Amino acid sequence: MNRIRLCVVGADGRMGVEILRAADPDFEISGAITHSGSPNEGHTLDDLGLPQEGVTIVGPDSLEEMLRKSDVYLSFTTPEAEMQNIPIAARLGKKIVMGTTGLSAEQDKSIRSAIEGQTEAVLAANFSIGINFIAGLLSRTSSLPKSFDASLMEIHHTGKMDSPSGTALHLSDILRNARGYSKEIHGRSGKGRRGSDEMEVVAMRAGGVPGIHEVVLAGPNEMIRIEHSAFSRRVFADGALLAARWVMGISDRKIHTMREVLGV
Repeated sequence: MNRIRLCVVGADGRMGVEILRAADPDFEISGAITHSGSPNEGHTLDDLGLPQEGVTIVGPDSLEEMLRKSDVYLSFTTPEAEMQNIPIAARLGKKIVMGTTGLSAEQDKSIRSAIEGQTEAVLAANFSIGINFIAGLLSRTSSLPKSFDASLMEIHHTGKMDSPSGTALHLSDILRNARGYSKEIHGRSGKGRRGSDEMEVVAMRAGGVPGIHEVVLAGPNEMIRIEHSAFSRRVFADGALLAARWVMGISDRKIHTMREVLGV
């Protein structure tokens, strides 16, 4: 079996490094892209202590060149970068695995429009197996009585830019649809009772926490708590690489979810 050729965008970022460390011999790193002005541009991956030897880290101007010799565009970067990069990858017909979060509704719509009908993609706010399993559970909370309230809390490291996390927003969307909430409240202050139409989402940033998400489903006399903790970012890298393997076997020019990858 031929190795899957990965073009990793954000290669020297936190998640890019985890992906490169996790990539087993099934994968060949055919491209390593960093942002403009990165001090790592021009260096090799092994200069950064990564296992791939002789792969030079290049800037975004070299993206199309790297993609032409790749099978999969795999990225954890910024929404602004994806707005530039995804249309190129889609136009070239490359498979896409994207874990970038913090996209606005307009950016998400534009990216999806660029992909649909052009290539196959797996887009996920979180590539964790556990999180996607929980998402499946939450989609069934419509069966709980109306007297149950749903709240969601997330904690991430202090360097995370978007808040709430993309995963928290994804889970809250599932809960909001399942429970019929029409409003989303991010934290509380002052006086006032919780409305029956409100979905609560609370975000915290502390230290080096990779990611904790907790859902509370509370009725008048009992409470259900569902928590997922990531021990390290490796869990997301493993999921993204699983998605890259899976998407290589799909030929429908559609966008897919991590729950589809897992069959959840």
